[in-house]
Amino acid sequence: MLERTTVPVAIIGAGPVGLAAAAHLRERNIASVILEAGERAGASLLEWGHVRVFSPWRYVIDEASARLLERHGWSRPDPDGLPTGREIVDQYLSPLSNVPDLADSIVYDADVAAISRSGLDKVTDRGRDAAAFEIRYVERGGAERTIVAGSVLDASGTWRQPSPLGVTGLPVLGEQAAAGAIAYGIPDVLGRDRDRYDGKRVLVVGGGHSAINVVLSLLELRIASPTTSIIWGLRRKSIDRLLGGGLNDQLPARGDLGAAARAAIESKKLRLVAPFSIDEIHSVNDALRLNARVDGSPEVLEVDSIVVATGFRPDLNMLRELRLDLDPAVEAPKALAPMIDPNLHSCGTVPPHGVVELSHPEKGFYVVGSKSYGRAPTFLMATGYEQVRSVAAELAGDHAAARQVHLVLPETGVCSTSLPVNLGPSSSGCCGGPAPAEIDACCVADEVAKEAGKAGCGCGTSQKAHARTEPAE
Repeated sequence: MLERTTVPVAIIGAGPVGLAAAAHLRERNIASVILEAGERAGASLLEWGHVRVFSPWRYVIDEASARLLERHGWSRPDPDGLPTGREIVDQYLSPLSNVPDLADSIVYDADVAAISRSGLDKVTDRGRDAAAFEIRYVERGGAERTIVAGSVLDASGTWRQPSPLGVTGLPVLGEQAAAGAIAYGIPDVLGRDRDRYDGKRVLVVGGGHSAINVVLSLLELRIASPTTSIIWGLRRKSIDRLLGGGLNDQLPARGDLGAAARAAIESKKLRLVAPFSIDEIHSVNDALRLNARVDGSPEVLEVDSIVVATGFRPDLNMLRELRLDLDPAVEAPKALAPMIDPNLHSCGTVPPHGVVELSHPEKGFYVVGSKSYGRAPTFLMATGYEQVRSVAAELAGDHAAARQVHLVLPETGVCSTSLPVNLGPSSSGCCGGPAPAEIDACCVADEVAKEAGKAGCGCGTSQKAHARTEPAE
C-alpha cells in the first residue's frame, strides 16, 4: 500500500549540504524531512572515508549546523586540521544527525525514484506553481512511500553517478561486462581494497585530484609489493589544476598533492600515457585486454584492474517530471553554468551564489550541493553551505537575506595550468612563478583580459574557484 506524508520542505540527501539545509531551515522555524538513501548520515562520504580533504575544518563545517550542535554540548575540531571523509562523518555529520532537532526528521534507506507536481504531469500549466511536490521513494524492503512537500531541495550529490571510461561520455565496449575488475572513484588501495591491487597490473584513468590520490596510494603499495605495476592514463596531453599554488595556496595540502604528482611522474616508477583512450575491453584469462590509443596510435595493453577517476555527473532521471532550466553542456542551472563551465574557466572565480542562480521554472524546487554543479568539478562544501543559507532565507520570505553574500573562500594560487606531460621548468603556472604566454595559465588570461578591459580569471582576487577539494557527496 502506498503511504503518503505531508511536510513543508523535503530534502534529498543527508550529506553535509543536506543536513546544513535542515539546520538553516530549523533556525527559521521551517520544518523539513530528509530522505537519505544510505543507512546513516554521510553514507557516501564513508565510501571515500580514507581520503583526507584539502579544506581544513574551518571550511568543512556549516555555521548554522555548528550553532545547533553547540547547543547540545558539541566541541568544534581543530579549525586548521585536515579531516578524512570518515572523520567528517564521525566528528561532525553523525553528531549533527543525532541532535533532537534533526534526528526525528531523517528517513534512512529511502531511495528517491521520482519527483513531480501533485496531480500534474510535466506538460500541465494550470495551477502548477501552487501545486505541492510529490517525492516517490522506495524503502530497502521494496515498499513505496510518497512525501508531499511544499518545497524540495535536492542535495543528493553525484557520488553514485560516476562518469564512465569512454571519452565519448559512454561506457567503452566491454566496460559493463568487465565491471568486476573496474572500480570508480577513489578505492581504498592501502586498506579495504588492498588485495585487489597488491602485486597487480593497475591502470588509473583520470587527470584530477582523485586520480592523483589513487596513483600515490598505488606507489606507496608498490614499495611493499614491488611487482605492483602502474599505468596512469590521461585523456588529454596535459594535467590541469593539479600542481597547486605552492606557498601562494591557502589550501597547502592541495599544493602538496600537486608536488607529489610531479615527483611521481618524474620518478619513472609508473608509466604515464597521454592522450589516452580505450576503444574496447576484453576479458582474457582473468586479465583485461584493452584495445587502446596512446597519443593517437593504437596499442594493446593488458592489466588486471582499472580505476576510473574521470569525474561524476548528476542523476537527472528522478527529475524527469519537473521543468528544469539546465545548461545543455554542464547540466547545471543556466544562470550558474557560465560561472563554473570548465570549457570557459581554466581557473576562474566562482562567485558566491544562491537562490537567484539556483532557481528553476518549478517554483520551490532547488538542486543544491555538488549536484547543482552538474558535471563541473569545482564544488566546495562551503559553497554548498552558502547555497542552502540563501535558499532557506528565500523560503522563509526573507528575500533580502537570500540575495546577500555570506561567503569568503580561502585565497588560492591554483591557476589551472595545462601542464605538458614532459614536465619542465618552463611549464610552471602563474601562481608558482612567471608563465610564458604560450602556457595556458590563468595569469596570462588575466593579463590579456585586463588589456581588453574585461574581468580576468582572478588570480589576484580573494574569492577563488577551486579544483574539487572534496569528492562528491
